[in-house]
Amino acid sequence: MLPSRTVAILSPEAIAAASRSADKLSLQNLQSKMKCDPESYEAELELIYKQFESSLELFQQQAALSFTSLSGIGADPTVAKDLGERAMFLAHMTQFYPKHLSDFPKQLADLLRTTAKSLPSSLRCQIAQAVILLINRKILAIGEMLALFMELQTLGDRMLKKLAYSHVVRFIQQMNKKHKDEAKNKPLQNVLFQMLQREEESIAKRSLVTLCDLHRRKVWSDDRTVNAICMACFHPSSRIMIAALSFLLDFEKIQDDDDSDASSSEDEATTPQPHVVLSREEVYKAHHKGTTASKKKKKAKLQRVMRSMKRQQRLNSEKTGPNYYSPLTKLKDAQGFAEKLFSRLQICNERFEVKMMMLKVIARTIGLHQLILLNFYPFLQKYVQPHQRDVTDLLAAAVQACHDMVPPDAVEPLFKQIVNQFVHDRSRTEAIAVGLNVVREICLRIPLLMTEDLLQDLVLYKKSHEKAVSSAARSLITLFRELCPSLLVKKDRGRPTDPKARPKAYGEVNVATDVPGAELLQQDDPGVDDASDFESDGISGSKDIESDDEAGVDVSDDDISLANNGSEDDMSAEDSEAETEDWGGSMIVEEGIEDEDSGDDEV
Repeated sequence: MLPSRTVAILSPEAIAAASRSADKLSLQNLQSKMKCDPESYEAELELIYKQFESSLELFQQQAALSFTSLSGIGADPTVAKDLGERAMFLAHMTQFYPKHLSDFPKQLADLLRTTAKSLPSSLRCQIAQAVILLINRKILAIGEMLALFMELQTLGDRMLKKLAYSHVVRFIQQMNKKHKDEAKNKPLQNVLFQMLQREEESIAKRSLVTLCDLHRRKVWSDDRTVNAICMACFHPSSRIMIAALSFLLDFEKIQDDDDSDASSSEDEATTPQPHVVLSREEVYKAHHKGTTASKKKKKAKLQRVMRSMKRQQRLNSEKTGPNYYSPLTKLKDAQGFAEKLFSRLQICNERFEVKMMMLKVIARTIGLHQLILLNFYPFLQKYVQPHQRDVTDLLAAAVQACHDMVPPDAVEPLFKQIVNQFVHDRSRTEAIAVGLNVVREICLRIPLLMTEDLLQDLVLYKKSHEKAVSSAARSLITLFRELCPSLLVKKDRGRPTDPKARPKAYGEVNVATDVPGAELLQQDDPGVDDASDFESDGISGSKDIESDDEAGVDVSDDDISLANNGSEDDMSAEDSEAETEDWGGSMIVEEGIEDEDSGDDEV
């Protein structure tokens, strides 16, 4: 039995496996020893380098004779494995043997650049890792390898795509960690900008995703990057345009979709995410129905929903707040961008979701930069109907596109269309509430659109039994109490802060002639003036006494008592009573002294 066992252990497969493991172990041991003493292992390095060159030549010959497949060439896998292992070994040793391996980095980069499409997937990843190692050790420059790594992302290999993309983003992020060096960033930006302008959809998409991610991480948040992303809205490919539009609308939620499932991810990007809603029934069930374990699960789910609702409210408040940032604020030529995108919107044949995205970007650009695009409002007027798909988004875009620099005559047809289509007796309560709210928001930006007759008709909806309608009507009343109370009926005016307030005429500008609020400092305060006068009189009297003493003039007690009597006669009766109550006995003593003085005067 013993010989048979020995034969089983020493089979050819076991011997081959043992030799491969020993070879791998020897490479690792040799690598650690060569790092400790590089000079003693120069011969071994030259031998391994020659083995790498021979393996590379053999691999290229096998590749020329064999057929290719989707995953790479059909060469011998053992040759590819040995080539990858020796490439990684030499990449680790390049730092310690710069003279012996001076041509190796360029040779490795050329191999990846010329034969990347035909290499097996595992070998591609190993060579890419070796090149990344050389870049991290500053043997190869990232500026020379950036175009190569962007090309590697378009080969259809998911592992290689993830490796190349993460390396580019992390390297640029690490480079700008302490401070932003424009001398290093500008060449890298130029490479990505040129790729973004190419007509090849795959390479342009990868460069756009990289720029958006770096901008989202606040690594490249300058004007050049923002304008390059905005110019991607005019790319011939619809996928590039959709990705750029989605970034401009919500730049924090840019999605890095794969080429295989690009269509599905585009649909997800274009459709809005549903809002989290919490019903009373769910709250009741979480606390009163089910067993203890089920209640615990329901309460945990309830807490997750509440956290998501709070997060959603916080994001909405940040968007509507004054500190909300949008990449559109850094546009250099905002008017040209809006006009060019609007002309493309008028002639494009994309689906409705894409048109809505273009319309939102145009409206947001008009509102942020206060542009004048008069043809945009009649274009919106065609779609303003209660049964229109996504009509709330259309109305929100209409509100965003209104500002005080737009002529009221250009917006008046759209304004009347909203009132006639939404606010009437036969309309649904939801439509009436939406219409009143939109009217309020438009009038907040352009108050001259509202007339007295129209406002009185809209105010009558405050008596509606529907809470949403009555609240919208009352908010409209509150707005015009501040803007123009004269348009309201007397009973609706209440007590306005400024009864004579009126909206500014179109083009009217209030020029400030003084610091705002300075008139409050100029108001007269009687108590302060009297006290200041009293103090000034006392100070002047003391100065006179001091001057008289210095001049050698004798001042009698009679003169002092007369001066006191004169000052007391000037005081009012109320002041004397208050002083009597406060001072009490001190006033009695003063009166006694005054009586004695007056008696002396009479004598």
